[in-house]
Amino acid sequence: MRKKLIINIGRQIGSGGRIIAKLLAEEFDCKFYDREILNLAAKESGFSEKFFEQNDEQKGFLKTHFNIRLPLLADSDFYKSNFSQESLYQFQSDAIRDVAKQNDRCVFVGRTADYILRDNPNCVNVFITSPMQTRIANVCARRGCTEDEARKLIENGESERAKYYNYYTAKTWGHAESYDLCIDASILGLEGTKDLIADFIRRRV
Repeated sequence: MRKKLIINIGRQIGSGGRIIAKLLAEEFDCKFYDREILNLAAKESGFSEKFFEQNDEQKGFLKTHFNIRLPLLADSDFYKSNFSQESLYQFQSDAIRDVAKQNDRCVFVGRTADYILRDNPNCVNVFITSPMQTRIANVCARRGCTEDEARKLIENGESERAKYYNYYTAKTWGHAESYDLCIDASILGLEGTKDLIADFIRRRV
């Protein structure tokens, strides 16, 4: 029986973290979960996946923290509810725990999976970073936008991501003490970074 393994990847926008996470999933024969968690949480809760997307870690988290209006899967109308952001987070957390329990190997991207699975002994938590100018260039290439637009997207997105992470974990997003390994992907490139993380994981587990 092969060893259980859960890889949790935190990442700066434009760092290539999601690509590296997928490469690691292939390397270790893991199931890959990023936005897929939103779909699982929607199925579990009975609410629309679109609503979970609108209240995700990078979509104006604090703006929607109270007085949420929810669309049902079976109803196109919106209705008023006392349903809280904490309840949404709980559905997402439950989905992550269920996936980790049902699969012997998986990779999670973001969504505080490192915190949600903090008591799981099979986890390796990694944060991937890169210099701002490199990230701006990557976002420009991916989205076809200007450097100013890319910088604004990065700064706004990471502000929301940090608020979300810090609020639910009582830790600091991107700070080294929150992870087992932090690495600048611009130094070795995507494949080289994947190889280094893979070597660390093999030594760690």
